[in-house]
Amino acid sequence: MVHVASRGDVPVRLGPGVKNVPDYGPSKMSRNPYTDPVQFELERERVLTKSWILAARSEQLKNPGDWHSFEGHGETVVMTRQPDGSVAAFHNVCQHRGTSFVTEWSGCGARRFTCPYHGWVYDTTGKLVGLPERQDFSEEHLRDVRAPAVAADEWGGFVWINMAGPGNCISLQEWIGTEITADLGQFKMEDMVLHQVLEWDVPVSYKAIVDGFNEIYHTIELHHVTPEFVKSARDTSFHILDRELVTEAGPRPTNYMCFVPRPDQREQLAENWDHHKHAICHYVVFPNTVFNCNPEHIQVFNPIPIDVDRTKFLTWQLIYPGDRNDPAYETYYQRMLKHWEGLKVVVGEDIGIYEQLKRTKRSSAYTEHILNERECKIAHYHEQMAKLIQD
Repeated sequence: MVHVASRGDVPVRLGPGVKNVPDYGPSKMSRNPYTDPVQFELERERVLTKSWILAARSEQLKNPGDWHSFEGHGETVVMTRQPDGSVAAFHNVCQHRGTSFVTEWSGCGARRFTCPYHGWVYDTTGKLVGLPERQDFSEEHLRDVRAPAVAADEWGGFVWINMAGPGNCISLQEWIGTEITADLGQFKMEDMVLHQVLEWDVPVSYKAIVDGFNEIYHTIELHHVTPEFVKSARDTSFHILDRELVTEAGPRPTNYMCFVPRPDQREQLAENWDHHKHAICHYVVFPNTVFNCNPEHIQVFNPIPIDVDRTKFLTWQLIYPGDRNDPAYETYYQRMLKHWEGLKVVVGEDIGIYEQLKRTKRSSAYTEHILNERECKIAHYHEQMAKLIQD
């Protein structure tokens, strides 16, 4: 049987008595967060290198010695499965002359990695374990040399990394927060499998992509949703999970949730306010991870910043596993596949808008954004980013 998520003990997130829109109101904001290269460099230094970033599916690192790479905002990282089942991660930078020493994007069963430039050898945690003609080097210079470690942990069937390094950041669980780990956790993503990953190289800021998933205002014109969806979406509940932004262990961001009643499930929802069964559940983990949860499958939107106006945009489709020879599972699979094909069209429409944003990003007429009260998550997200990059 395919898992069916249900609310369980999670608080009611929409319906009578639940405030749909936070007390934030309409607002305006500058264009600079999307176009200013100085701000992007500050984000790289003060946010992106100190945040937990989604980097791989755990299933991509099944066995000891399996490895997978992550690259974004100037960093290149390798994640490896260790003999004890944990995941280690390190910067893919040879400490001799700066070459990337893991030359393939992913692989299986590694015991060592050898730099192709001068033959320096590293173990699967990034520690230097050998080099040719060692006698020509000072022992002092070689003592404790390693490719700098990156913090790594797993949650929801994903590997997450933090460039700050082990012991220099809050835990992944604390970063995601108890509200999202409980609510999103009802879908049991760790039991799901990767159906497909789509990748685009798009000419806009990664934050412009996050913005698109922080509001539903655009769905009427861009995605041509039905009148029934428009009416139902007016009852969407938006949640800003405010908490202390800075702790002694480092930043601990505000994350976001929203729940869109499914128009074909309004009667069932009115009888039982179970958003997992009867709504589209949406979660944003700061700074760049978005989960879009339908009752039977999940899309994960992962805009990886490359430069101020360039992003590698990944869309992951997760499904529940099963035997396609089982008629019940095959029915589920075909239903999921049909929905996924439709969602790929929707994402393609988003990509088209990014091309239109490319045309105006240096225009003298583009100076600010005018946001309505239901775009409050966008305004709050950028306020949070501004606080984190302050001196």
